[in-house]
Amino acid sequence: MNFYVFNGKKIKRYFFLFVALVFAVGVVYVESDNITVFSEGAPSAVYNVPTEKKLIALTFDISWGDKRTQPILDILQQKGLQKATFFLSSPWSKTHTDLVKKIADAGYEIGSHGHKHVNYSTLSDEDISKQIKTAHSILSDLTGKSPTLIRMPNGDFDKRVLRIADSLNYKVIQWDTDSLDWKNPGVDEIVNRVVTKAHPGDIVLMHASDSCKETHLALPIIIDQLRAKGYEFVTVSELLNQTEIKSNPVRDQNTVHSNLDPAVNM
Repeated sequence: MNFYVFNGKKIKRYFFLFVALVFAVGVVYVESDNITVFSEGAPSAVYNVPTEKKLIALTFDISWGDKRTQPILDILQQKGLQKATFFLSSPWSKTHTDLVKKIADAGYEIGSHGHKHVNYSTLSDEDISKQIKTAHSILSDLTGKSPTLIRMPNGDFDKRVLRIADSLNYKVIQWDTDSLDWKNPGVDEIVNRVVTKAHPGDIVLMHASDSCKETHLALPIIIDQLRAKGYEFVTVSELLNQTEIKSNPVRDQNTVHSNLDPAVNM
């Protein structure tokens, strides 16, 4: 008969290791449904496009108000900047058809900013599809063109939103440089953020809603300083045509800008 003598400290150490292992396995199991792992070729959001060319896309989200859009359009025209991308919410577009027409007639690219200004990751699959389709129908009727780019309200999405948008032939567009104009931090701060963070293939987030009171003041300075650095302004679609799209690793996420256009809750 063999007898084994166990050291009490060793038993205690092995016990705690076993408990830790069980806990770790449990965490992985619980979190498995909350982590998005994208296989190659799966839908993903676009933040920028890798390119050696000094190309940059200025983008403007609009979801409410009628005081900021025209001044921004005037500045773009005055500066001879013929390429930019506007993401328009469909309720705003229905009530501001004159401004939508001006944007389209000027030749600027129009993308969708969805219908209701809510976080789509909180909606059911059916409602996500309905929101995208409703906005698509309205924007197509108003502009005569079917948009293929979409920026989700508040920049919020998850893997379901990406999958559904892709099934409806939409590419989800985010940004690499946030001007923070939605915080109204001061003209100098907006200019500094955009100009210092700008890089080839960058997508810049700006707004033309009434809540953003300094964008039109910062915009001409931004344009001048980026041009002085040798940048050429293009639409998001033109940027996407450059090279293979760089998609950041994407996880299910909640609101990126929960306080964007707080007055909007259509």
